[in-house]
Amino acid sequence: MTAMTMVQAINSALDCTMARDPNVLVMGEDVGFFGGVFRCTEGLYEKYGAHRALDTPIAEGGIVGAAIGMGVNGLRPVVEMQFADYIYPAIDQIISELARLRHRSGGEFWAPVVVRAPCGGGIRGGQTHSQSPEGIFTHVCGLKTVMPSNPYDAKGLLISAIEDDDPVIFFEPKRIYNGPFYGHDSSTGAVGWSSHPAGEVPEEHYRIPLGKANVLRAGSAVTVLTYGTMVHVAQAAVEACGIDAELIDLRSLLPLDLDTVAASVSKTGRCVVIHEATRTSGYGAELIAEVQEECFWHLRAPIERVTGWDTPYPHAFEWEYFPSQRRIIEALERTLAFD
Repeated sequence: MTAMTMVQAINSALDCTMARDPNVLVMGEDVGFFGGVFRCTEGLYEKYGAHRALDTPIAEGGIVGAAIGMGVNGLRPVVEMQFADYIYPAIDQIISELARLRHRSGGEFWAPVVVRAPCGGGIRGGQTHSQSPEGIFTHVCGLKTVMPSNPYDAKGLLISAIEDDDPVIFFEPKRIYNGPFYGHDSSTGAVGWSSHPAGEVPEEHYRIPLGKANVLRAGSAVTVLTYGTMVHVAQAAVEACGIDAELIDLRSLLPLDLDTVAASVSKTGRCVVIHEATRTSGYGAELIAEVQEECFWHLRAPIERVTGWDTPYPHAFEWEYFPSQRRIIEALERTLAFD
């Protein structure tokens, strides 16, 4: 086990899979010689050569289109979008071609492509460098959608995604890329740096199965469902308020581990859903619908939702946009107010 940040864990996952399988390659803007804008592909160009760490033009649709062709012909491309916000020019290739290829060919062709995308806020990138578009892709049949919350999960889930024969959209929360993250103090509402050390990660190859959630904290009073950066904010909020909450890191949004979710909510009778993306039509709406359908007769209170705001992502007020510990605690207290 070695202490790694999420960036280092992602780099290790890419290195492990490229060493094991010569058909695995990485491609994207500045991923080769430069090592990626966030350094996730650093050293791969030198180790595996320009033909397996490919620098591409700034043409996201063309990058994904080329990756589909590679995948059909036996390669396993890992595409890096510099920011999740830049994925939109490639959305037609992803939705109309990549996601539907196996179905439209009757299973004759498929493309094992992973699209990695740094998402969310944390660098004061404003509205064009801070979005969390995971809800768009969970709506698309034929895609798997993943978002890890820590280095250990990031490596194991990315290896599983690369070795999966179906396309995977792999979102990486850049707020926790390099360890410390900027957060809200639950008592004063002030913002400041919080300690979030690098995680212990095996150097060797290992897998975490897609579609399996992680119960981080057992509890009996309320179930908290979240993923990505919000796992850490939710955990801090629960610890600050002392509520006996069961905290579940979904890890994989599609496929969703509904068995684990339903078992927890059926036990606690209450549920709070948290995500950084905008509220309206966000992934939390699907979670609430699933919980209501599966656990209606066990619910003792309305399901609460704590999300980003329905606005373009701000620059100057980025930390006010984040779901804060204070807002999470208020949601927990509201759901516990019901007898």
